[in-house]
Amino acid sequence: MTEKLWEIEPSGPLRGDVTVRGAKNAVSKHMVAAMLGDAPSTIRNAPDVGEVGITAAMIEHVGMTVERSGGEITIVPGPVTDPSVDKAFTGLNRIPILMLGPLLHRAGEAFVPLVGGDPIGRRPVDFHVEALRSFGAEVIIAEDGIHARAERLVGTRIELPYPSVGATETVLLAAVLAQGKTVIRNAATEPEIIELALFLQRMGARISFSPDRRIVVEGVERLGGAPTRLGGDRIEAFSYLVAGLVTGGEVRVHGCPQDRLVTPITTLARMGARFEITDDWIMASAPHGLRPAAVQTDTHPGFATDWQTPLMVLFTQADGMSVLHETVYENRLAYVPALKGMGAEIEVYDTCLGGPACRYHDTGARHSAVVRGVTKLRGGDVTMPDIRAGFSAVLAAAVAEGPSTLRGVHHIERGYHRPVEQFRALGLNLRSVEL
Repeated sequence: MTEKLWEIEPSGPLRGDVTVRGAKNAVSKHMVAAMLGDAPSTIRNAPDVGEVGITAAMIEHVGMTVERSGGEITIVPGPVTDPSVDKAFTGLNRIPILMLGPLLHRAGEAFVPLVGGDPIGRRPVDFHVEALRSFGAEVIIAEDGIHARAERLVGTRIELPYPSVGATETVLLAAVLAQGKTVIRNAATEPEIIELALFLQRMGARISFSPDRRIVVEGVERLGGAPTRLGGDRIEAFSYLVAGLVTGGEVRVHGCPQDRLVTPITTLARMGARFEITDDWIMASAPHGLRPAAVQTDTHPGFATDWQTPLMVLFTQADGMSVLHETVYENRLAYVPALKGMGAEIEVYDTCLGGPACRYHDTGARHSAVVRGVTKLRGGDVTMPDIRAGFSAVLAAAVAEGPSTLRGVHHIERGYHRPVEQFRALGLNLRSVEL
């Protein structure tokens, strides 16, 4: 088995233009939603990421067709020839659990292997399973996966214990063809959730948004196909803005509207970043250096957990003590030792710093960090543990003194659109090597 790694030689400030495509966190969910239609659906502005290939393979395994051409993906639904997602997909990503609802609607039964994704903390399937049971499905969790059966899903009232993005998606995908009305309380409201709901509405679903995180879905008899164009990836856009700032350069990001970046733009501005914002692009620079900050991650519209990994590297280049309080995933800071190995001065704590007590208070989870800057980072040999931590490792390598070797690059390629091309276009000396 070949190993791919990146060799990075710091090459000064990163400058230039980057165009982001649709979000990794949106495209795969749209692909699953398209399984519910009785006609083809086309998803445009899709990113070229590993997540698309994994999801396409799962959809094709159950008997449907996926056509890919450039930035377009067409899902051609049809009879389900096998309602079981192959166990070979065990642990690759979080998509199998989302396929339960569509498979129950199309085949009356389903099996999906155990989910995977990045090792950033517990993302239990309990919310998903209890939601499907509330619709009337019989769901059994086995050692190898989840078995489900239902003659017909029936609308229900669901109050999520936490505004989980994945659980909200599971409920939406089950509710649109369920008999009767479904009310979701404490639903997630991230842009990717709204985008999915709009796509389902184009297919013929009846979805209403109400105050206080409440979504109402009136089940319909059938859904058709629909075209849609994904909005720009807000996580990727922020990551490249930080790439410019952390190296003392400036990156102009195209393809992601300002309204998806309201909170992080203000966070970076408080740290001393200057912005130019138009209808077409956003550019950030910090000609007078960066100040420290205290940031707490939260569900939308708060500061997204996926934004904190590049921010942590930026903190190492801000003049003073910064604080990060992670409230979404209890193990999101697992990448910190790799940064410390490159010279970052970061201490991690099990208390709630930089914000009020969160749900991890008194659990022992090390979910707060204090970062001292400005720190001279040094090159190192780093293994990327997950998608977002992988990007932070690239940023650290770009600003470090001396070369770095990054391993586990399949993680970053699973979630970012052509990252090697993008970084090289910004002037980073990056060599991709297969051993």
